[in-house]
Order: sequence, then structure tokens, then C-alpha cells
Amino acid sequence: MDESELEAELRKFGIDVHDVEAVDPMELSYVTAYPGEEVNHMEMGQMLNGLLDLARDGEWEPTRIEATVLRFEDEVMNRWYAKTEWFEDLLQYRISETEFSTNVLETLDEDLE
Repeated sequence: MDESELEAELRKFGIDVHDVEAVDPMELSYVTAYPGEEVNHMEMGQMLNGLLDLARDGEWEPTRIEATVLRFEDEVMNRWYAKTEWFEDLLQYRISETEFSTNVLETLDEDLE
């Protein structure tokens, strides 16, 4: 799946993709629909569930995701990541959805100013 296809798929899941590089690791930035003080966890979940659906359908090969959440196009709100093995472990039922979510949420950059 190339970058434009991936961007289109993520937009279907309600993610306002600003930029994506579909390499390993996949680097993407998106403008949040919730520009409050903290990153919206449901929005993160939408993106991750979208990627998991694509992986289950054989349309995306799990890879590390490094995401930058933008409050506006030029203002970084926070960053998070998801490791390749977390996707693989969830897809193979070696970890639960709760464990997967916890792993990702713990990567939010608390030191970002």
C-alpha cells in the first residue's frame, strides 16, 4: 500500500492525515479533531483500529508507527508510537486489546512542551 492509499484509508477512519511516510518505521502526522490539553485516546484508537483492520484484510503489513499529533498544522501537541511486535502480538492473540492499548498509551511523550 503506497502513501496516498494509506492516507485515504486513514481518512476513512476519521483521521485528518497531515503527512505520512509509509516506510519502516511509518512516520505520520495528523491534525487532531480534539485540540485540548491532552491527546484524545479515542482518536488514537480509531487510527490503530483502522490499521489493524487493514492488516487483517491483508492490505497493510504491520510496522512500527511513529505518530505526531498536531493541534494545528504547525503546532505539535504530542507524539506516540506503536511497535511492530505489538501489532503482531495482538493479531496473533498473544496479547489482549487492553494490553495493546496500554502499551501505546504509555508511549505518549509526557515531556513534550
